[in-house]
Amino acid sequence: MGNRTPLAATLAANSISTAGTSLTLIGVPWFVLETTGSAGRAGVVAFCATLPIVVAALIGGPVIDRFGRRRTAVASDAVCAAAIAAIPLLHFAGVLDFWMLCALMALNGFSHTPGNTARYVLIPDLAEHAGTTLPRAASLFDAVSRGARMVGAALAGVLIAFVGAETVLLLDAATFGLSALLVAAGVRGVRAAEPRTAKAPVSLRAYGSELREGYAHLLGNRLLLAVVVMVMFMNGTDQGWNAVLLPVHAEGELSGAPSIGLLTALFGAGGLTGALLYGAVGHRFSRRAVFTVCVILCGAPRFLVAAVTGTTLPLAVTMLLGGVAGGVLNPILTTVIYERVPDRLRSRVSGALTAGCEFAMPVGGLAAGLLVEGAGATGALLAMGAVFFLATLSPLVFPSWRTLDDVPGAGAVQGLPGAGPVRVAPGAEAVRQVPGAEPAGPAPDAEPARPVAGAEPARPVAGAEPARPVAGAEPARPVAGAEAVRADLVRPQVSSSGPSRPTPGP
Repeated sequence: MGNRTPLAATLAANSISTAGTSLTLIGVPWFVLETTGSAGRAGVVAFCATLPIVVAALIGGPVIDRFGRRRTAVASDAVCAAAIAAIPLLHFAGVLDFWMLCALMALNGFSHTPGNTARYVLIPDLAEHAGTTLPRAASLFDAVSRGARMVGAALAGVLIAFVGAETVLLLDAATFGLSALLVAAGVRGVRAAEPRTAKAPVSLRAYGSELREGYAHLLGNRLLLAVVVMVMFMNGTDQGWNAVLLPVHAEGELSGAPSIGLLTALFGAGGLTGALLYGAVGHRFSRRAVFTVCVILCGAPRFLVAAVTGTTLPLAVTMLLGGVAGGVLNPILTTVIYERVPDRLRSRVSGALTAGCEFAMPVGGLAAGLLVEGAGATGALLAMGAVFFLATLSPLVFPSWRTLDDVPGAGAVQGLPGAGPVRVAPGAEAVRQVPGAEPAGPAPDAEPARPVAGAEPARPVAGAEPARPVAGAEPARPVAGAEAVRADLVRPQVSSSGPSRPTPGP
């Protein structure tokens, strides 16, 4: 049994931070609509809040490695707490201008991204530290995030109705502070969370080299590139939904902020259910088949239902079912990303993934605001829904998605040149190397190695080829006492699929 405290602290911090983000997601658009009455201005605020997210993701990967993942998460939440708290405090003082609101939301977006990335890339190491499997940890990470989003959304809807958007934003600031304290106190003794010793002194040349390395890895993997392009369009239209379309629809057709809270909470409840279901039984099914069905159902229907109905019940049912489908997606995506990115590149590649997946978000919020003012709410809902639906057809159209069911070989995990993914042979046990360990050489008739505290990883026997899975054969067993492989880190499946850091769905 490993030490589960760092994993539990990270999950708790992420859930609290996510709940606070849900308060912002509902509180800020409602605050703008209340104070300005303009959907266009709500779109401008959304643009200012999301553009810095993309910028931070584009350049932040090497900074996270050098500064340390734990320090980055703590500093990120501290800055976000100050930025969000300043909005209602300046408003109460009567000095909050519109440009100040835009600037504070930009600071929040720029600071929030590195902390999110830092917590996200720690999960494989924390899972190993806790003695649990990577797919289970990935599902748990997504499930608690969606549960927190559900609670935060429901709380926001109620609190806005009773105490106002300003108080909700103060509560949001408090959640960021609590998240920072949990990570600072709970994530200790994990080497991956601390600053990495730089191979070269800090310089623009070294920084650029590290940055290029992350982007080169992403651009060299067709599946990851396909994920980025699809989720980019999904997240862009989602931003338009969250920041403009849903608030405008709720204000004009439903019962205002409480309806937003209810609908977002139902989507979160469905997402939590979907993530837990996939964590429990998802390994029995094809990743690609499950992903293809769920990605089509998760988002586009809600745009259509909102466009053709003016009551809460049909949209509530659609949001709940869409949430269940959406909850399946991120555990799949997360597992596939972790499988295909070596630990030493994880922060940089995750930054590149986040930048790509969220690249369209600034345009999505701004476009939704302009569409509402130019074509009306119904026209904007139909246009944005069409874009979302077309994006989700990607797994049916592009060949790179066929590799969603492949399990990378040891060479792919280590990031060796020329190493590609291998499909698990029927009847063979899949093995995957612990990040940073050398591949074990096969030794006939030996018992399988189990993790032994303090044991050094087995190194390959001179001239020996690494073990390869063979149909119907027993897995190669390393020399007794060696700690080399963790079969539980990869699910032996014939097919499967895999944040933004894709994060499709609201």
